[in-house]
Amino acid sequence: MPLKRLLVVISIIAAPGLKAQRNSDVIDYINTYKEIAIREMQRSGIPASITLAQGIHESMAGKSDLCSRSNNHFGIKCRAEWKGEKVYHDDDARGECFRSYKKAEESYVDHSDFLKKGSRYAFLFNYEPTDYSQWAYGLKKAGYATNPKYPQILIKYIEDYNLQQYTLIAMGKLSPAEEVLAGGGRPVNISNGVAIQEIKMPPMVKPPVEYPMGQFHINRTKVIFVKAGASMLGIAKQYDVSLKHLLDFNELTDEDEDVLSQDQLIFLQRKRRSGENEFHEVREGETLYDISQSEGIRLDNLIVYNHLQEQGEPAPGERLYLQEKAPARPKLAREVVNEAPKLAVMPLEQITASNSSAVTASLHIVQEKETLYSIAKKYSITVEQLKDWNKLTGDGLRTGQELVIYKN
Repeated sequence: MPLKRLLVVISIIAAPGLKAQRNSDVIDYINTYKEIAIREMQRSGIPASITLAQGIHESMAGKSDLCSRSNNHFGIKCRAEWKGEKVYHDDDARGECFRSYKKAEESYVDHSDFLKKGSRYAFLFNYEPTDYSQWAYGLKKAGYATNPKYPQILIKYIEDYNLQQYTLIAMGKLSPAEEVLAGGGRPVNISNGVAIQEIKMPPMVKPPVEYPMGQFHINRTKVIFVKAGASMLGIAKQYDVSLKHLLDFNELTDEDEDVLSQDQLIFLQRKRRSGENEFHEVREGETLYDISQSEGIRLDNLIVYNHLQEQGEPAPGERLYLQEKAPARPKLAREVVNEAPKLAVMPLEQITASNSSAVTASLHIVQEKETLYSIAKKYSITVEQLKDWNKLTGDGLRTGQELVIYKN
């Protein structure tokens, strides 16, 4: 269902500006449609985080040609039962029929009904609405999208932009007053709920890896390491590989953006069905796709070897099998987070000379894209405590800023 995107060759110099614009577009999109996503969750049961992530991806944050012409945020095609307005757009074939809406809210309602009434999506509604990872992989399993990275794309949007908070607000597990506003957004206008205790923590930043310059080999397969801002079309031309084959070798599709948004390995030949190494130990922040690239093994084989079909991402420290089927599935990241012990926190005003020996303080260095909300949840404290301890008056943070965390 996702639309093919026009491939654009763009220079590395222009890429940072493009990325900033893209982030700004996503933030504007969230602030525009978050209340609709919340209302649709309350009506249909589809997690608001999933709906927003799908809308961002399918509509290119509201900037796609189809969305601009038809208010179709989810790329839903006409089908025989559709009696409404139509537009025609080149997707899998030329001039395909897509549904057209008078306003965006109609697209959101139709998207909810499309999933709710579709028999192949029925199993999704047995999942916990807070388990966005399971919903993302479930959509892929149901055939919503063909891109093997589709679940990871949704999960990344949810975690990078804190979309989970809108699911919690819709469920009454988070007060609208605790919303962490994106950019210059306005608070959601939804009735108050109760605060949530603990949700999935944002991913850790992956430690940097040094790769050689130019062409080299991983698992006896030609590969290069490219920086963010590189063009897949440009790489294909430089190494005399067809774009179709280059995308296939790296398990990407032509619906992925041509300009790479992050540094990554790009294979110039098809990856192998098994790894050169017997095992891979999962590092902080690594995804299955990251591992398949770093080990030069096809993603589908990695998933099958480790019994991870539609299961989610493995937890850091788990050992993945690269040459044969593992005896059992590894622990998942979300399972390890749920097992993590809660930290007891003492309010700053309660720390006295008599109890100070039982209290310790740690220093947290703010990472890129972290928010007060995500940091508070990481340490099982409240946003209010975090702001009080650090004398913060607003919600803004800067990368590299030092925050004191008190624990007892």
